Amino acid sequence: MASEPPLLTMSGITKSFPGVRALDGVDLEVQAGEVHCLLGQNGAGKSTLIKVLAGAHQPDGGEITWRGETVSLRSPIAAMRLGIATIYQELDLVEGLSVAENVFLGHEPTAAGFVVRGAAARDATAQLLLRLGHTEIDPARQVGDLSAAQQQIVSMARALSHDVRLIVMDEPSAALDPDEVDNLFRIVGDLTAEGVAVVYISHRLEEIRRIGDRVTVLKDGRAVAVGLPAESTPTRDVVALMTGRNVEYVFPERPARGAGAAREPVLRVEGLARQGEFAPVELELRPGEIVGLAGLVGSGRSEILETVYGARRPTAGRVLVDGIPLRPGSVRAAVRAGIGLAPEERKAQGLLMLESVTRNVTISTLSRFSRAGWLDHRRERAAARQATRELSLRPDNPDARIRTLSGGNQQKAVLARWLLRGCKVLLLDEPTRGVDVGARAELYAVIRRLADEGLAVLLVSSEVPEVLGLADRVLVLREGSVVHTADARELDEHRVLDLVMEGSPTA
Repeated sequence: MASEPPLLTMSGITKSFPGVRALDGVDLEVQAGEVHCLLGQNGAGKSTLIKVLAGAHQPDGGEITWRGETVSLRSPIAAMRLGIATIYQELDLVEGLSVAENVFLGHEPTAAGFVVRGAAARDATAQLLLRLGHTEIDPARQVGDLSAAQQQIVSMARALSHDVRLIVMDEPSAALDPDEVDNLFRIVGDLTAEGVAVVYISHRLEEIRRIGDRVTVLKDGRAVAVGLPAESTPTRDVVALMTGRNVEYVFPERPARGAGAAREPVLRVEGLARQGEFAPVELELRPGEIVGLAGLVGSGRSEILETVYGARRPTAGRVLVDGIPLRPGSVRAAVRAGIGLAPEERKAQGLLMLESVTRNVTISTLSRFSRAGWLDHRRERAAARQATRELSLRPDNPDARIRTLSGGNQQKAVLARWLLRGCKVLLLDEPTRGVDVGARAELYAVIRRLADEGLAVLLVSSEVPEVLGLADRVLVLREGSVVHTADARELDEHRVLDLVMEGSPTA
């Protein structure tokens, strides 16, 4: 591979936005048929760089060479015509259209100069899906009816519908369970065997060694390492490059075993169930305790959290806070009782992306700042600033738009909202999804500190080490049933994975 001329070379790429230098002379070199991993913390410049490569941003300086020739990527269409496709983390599919219509959207098949729709487009889509090993996806089916993993396959099929030579994948495994990740890696392997290059972006460093050939690391808009060998570069070194310091997945120290056991449960879940989603669940959660739910995607983890929160109505059982039953299926009742939720899809479900940090933090407590029907913006802003400072949210600017913050700081804003509300029970669904390694350590420390101060936390995460490292007790779920409950210290990753794959419900 090294003897071949690069498929893509980006040299000295610069890009500035008002008040921000997003890229400061970045270099990237990609060979045909390789998986080149692009790493960096949120805000390091990864998104800006791939948007320059996709033709969505125009660089202020630098040079892009494609197959040995200098090119100007003036638009996404220009990039696609060269053979560069980008699959963003937020998939840009049209849910109301069919799979085939999405695959060929904007470049419908033609015959004799006329656009061909219907059977011809579906047949062409079926051939692409066959190439990807997913013949179970019906080209005529609406994209909105597909799972997240299937939608990602549709995005890949759309990329392959062009004569693609390089595919950029931005956090492709974020919403996938382990089996789906294995299938993703198989597809990537097939593509690279055909000579297609892949630029792979992920916060999951363990994936890089599995799939990557080389690694480029960005920090503060600069490439601090270019083309490192993925297999032989220690993870510790990669983390140090990303963060500027030696940071590992270090979890805060747990309290002593049995600490707080004498306290009365603040949350009781008694026989809670939703037909077709999860079987009856029994759960007690005490102040200061973190309980984790471990299981594959589709095992009922998120559905349990949303039912406790009142966003889903149970078909059986009940939820009690401080011994008082909540009205089933009522978010208002749950919030008034002291339950807060940080949802899995925080951008779509947990944040007002066009609003300020202040409004996102105070949205659940606005009545507190109202006088005679008028909102006291000064008091609202002061309260938001105090709440965010307690969590070390950066930048320390309550007027900043929430969409400009990194993933870790957006998550802190969600947590600040519930702290300001004074909640007793915090439900966390994938709290570190899309959060870089340095910010993860900060979030772990914040969550443990909140628990130490008396907050009860119910945690869902797809990453088993995260559940085991952060939780005090763990409930393991398989196909909607709790198959095992244990102190987190008594479990390891292999045991949990065995249980979620082959376990049988506990008595």
